[in-house]
Amino acid sequence: MNDERFPGLHRRGFLAATTGAATALALAGCGGSGDTATSDGAPRRGGRLRAAFAGGGASETLDPHLASLFADAARAKALFDKLADYGADLSARPRLAERWEPNKTLDRWQVTLRKAVFHDGKPVTAEDVLYSYRRIADPKQAFRAKASLEPIDLDASRATGERSIEFVLKRPTAEFPNVLAAFGAYVVPDNATEFDDRPIGSGPFRFVSFAPGRSAVFRRFDDHWDGAPLLDEIEFVVANEESARVGALLGGQVEYAHELNPTTARAHEGGGQIEIVRLRNSAMQAFCMKTDRAPFDDKRVREAFFLIADRQELVDGALSGAGEVGNDLFGKGYEYYAADLPQRTQDLDRARALLKQAGAENLEVTLDTSAVAAGFTEAAGIFRDQAAKAGVTIEVRMGSKDSYWSDILDGGTLCCYRSGAMPVEAHISQRLLTDSTTNATKWRHKDFDALYQQAQSTRDRTERAAVYGRMQRRLYTEGGFLVWGFADWIIGTSRKVKGVEAKAPANTLDWARFDRVWLA
Repeated sequence: MNDERFPGLHRRGFLAATTGAATALALAGCGGSGDTATSDGAPRRGGRLRAAFAGGGASETLDPHLASLFADAARAKALFDKLADYGADLSARPRLAERWEPNKTLDRWQVTLRKAVFHDGKPVTAEDVLYSYRRIADPKQAFRAKASLEPIDLDASRATGERSIEFVLKRPTAEFPNVLAAFGAYVVPDNATEFDDRPIGSGPFRFVSFAPGRSAVFRRFDDHWDGAPLLDEIEFVVANEESARVGALLGGQVEYAHELNPTTARAHEGGGQIEIVRLRNSAMQAFCMKTDRAPFDDKRVREAFFLIADRQELVDGALSGAGEVGNDLFGKGYEYYAADLPQRTQDLDRARALLKQAGAENLEVTLDTSAVAAGFTEAAGIFRDQAAKAGVTIEVRMGSKDSYWSDILDGGTLCCYRSGAMPVEAHISQRLLTDSTTNATKWRHKDFDALYQQAQSTRDRTERAAVYGRMQRRLYTEGGFLVWGFADWIIGTSRKVKGVEAKAPANTLDWARFDRVWLA
């Protein structure tokens, strides 16, 4: 990207590519086009769309297996494909996989690939898939999807034809399609090792140029299996500060600005100059209680904290109203979410009574927070004031943005927490089993683990949903996540940008779906 085409970005220093300014992708990860945010007018072919994202500096790479930032994920989605991806409800939808079928014991899955080709014209084959998955699973590497692929026995799995694969699993896994849709589980050509010079994928756009920390340009791939994009080209521009992305959008230097804050959205919504797109249910907002240590090793104290929270006040104050209230469970609106449980509301009298029963009157607790995520410091202050009304003294402790996520996994007793979109099943397996590696609430119960194994070995979806419902009812009653809200993810676009999907939580297939976007 030269300075003459983007003088404003250069002049204001909008492209300062410092790693510390990059926004980390919330942990997570289909097909199909729903209602669009701007659906007026017939789709039009042609043009280049410039999209501004926070980036990762000079260390950026186009290796899709190393994707960790939103910018990485958007670029990877343009160049590469996965076997499956997540729909708006976080259920797995076929992509490169045309279909999948388990055996009766759910420990072997036959996957058939659709007819697709890479950018060099070579067909996508079973060997490409197996090479990609084995590369991701390399114990010497730290590829993002490695943990997600763990259920697969890749030594025993094999190609049964050019476009068919038998995946052998280490244990019965009813939700195996979620593995295929895992964040970062992209298919690359057999033996591919270099990606930054001229990467070859099977995605809707093909490589033109890449300047790490600055710009990437991709061109329409006419032979994409899902149809050629309408755009001629997509350019990803790095602008780390939110004010830079907004300024570039208002100045006409980009047509799409990712990750805007609620204040910006309110200022411009309905104003006519730019469009504001709100991706609902994109980020869970919570307080995390450590259930293995005082005072939260007493479930009466945890229930009291559930009842102290005024969720609407937290959404209004910490998210500037850009979200909706939670009900102490992850995944509102997602597949298997227990929507039948009554909405919990503030009840200070009941909270005081529970604290008294637990011998925790005049309780003093430290709440860890940080400016690492939008709304964290505001939520901590609001909850501190709410708790005071129940006789609880909360001391808010500010943590480092650089080490916050690692610090809170094991330390402290109460902390601010958030999560991006992922299936309810993945949230359970990654965070709520005895051996989960990111078990921030220290929720360890063998009978709960057994229910998860039962769900995973249950072939019938209705019966499986009933097991997940039992698990969620227990978490609702005595779990360690006080889920107070679900934040919108906010995107700004030029008024001439059409086809941006509004029903697409961040990390799902239709988020940053530039092959479906056009310029009016």
